[in-house]
Amino acid sequence: MPSMILSLETSSPVCSVALHRADDGQLVGQSELRLEKSHSSHLSVLVSQLLENTLHTLQDVAAVAVSDGPGSYTGLRIGAAAAKGLCYALDIPLIAVNTLAALARQVAAATVPTENLLLCPMLDARRMEVYTALYRPDGTEVLAPTPLILDETALAEQMAHHRLLCFGNGAAKLRPLVQDQSTVGFLAGIEPSAVAVGALAVEAYKRAEFRDVAYYEPFYLKEVYTTTPKAK
Repeated sequence: MPSMILSLETSSPVCSVALHRADDGQLVGQSELRLEKSHSSHLSVLVSQLLENTLHTLQDVAAVAVSDGPGSYTGLRIGAAAAKGLCYALDIPLIAVNTLAALARQVAAATVPTENLLLCPMLDARRMEVYTALYRPDGTEVLAPTPLILDETALAEQMAHHRLLCFGNGAAKLRPLVQDQSTVGFLAGIEPSAVAVGALAVEAYKRAEFRDVAYYEPFYLKEVYTTTPKAK
């Protein structure tokens, strides 16, 4: 009987896969690659190597989880296509995990919770904009995922009543704008990981929170803007 949850994380330049046991959530294995624009050519290889290294096959996979976004439009499309293809081929359910919630889960697992602490994952959305959300250490959502333009007033109301812990590849843009550093902490080196996606996916699997494989689309959060090259 299939007993594993395979998780894919492609929302950032890091291409990451993980395998968890569906019954108790134990991490069985993980693999990641840090190469720009490598997702389309390396994701399937990472999956195959992970299964081989952990002595499993695709027939052991009970569900596929994918990082839902927000994040890189191209990366999310690649992850969604791979996850849907596997679910179709294996006739197994699809689980979508919010990227910001997974980032918060990573930090919460290594953070001593305090009463007024809020976790603030931030993903770079170019220029002075980020994708962000706010969570309590127990995972409770305080501010739903949203695009946020950073300036001196960004998250000022939340900072007035809580201590924020900011992380992710967009957090560094906020740091020079914060006048009272005592209300905000910053963690460097926190990147999206399939391990955190899988941890949340195990919980969703037990609740049977599955997505429609035929109609699933990633959570882009913003419309994607494209430009037409100018004629020479």
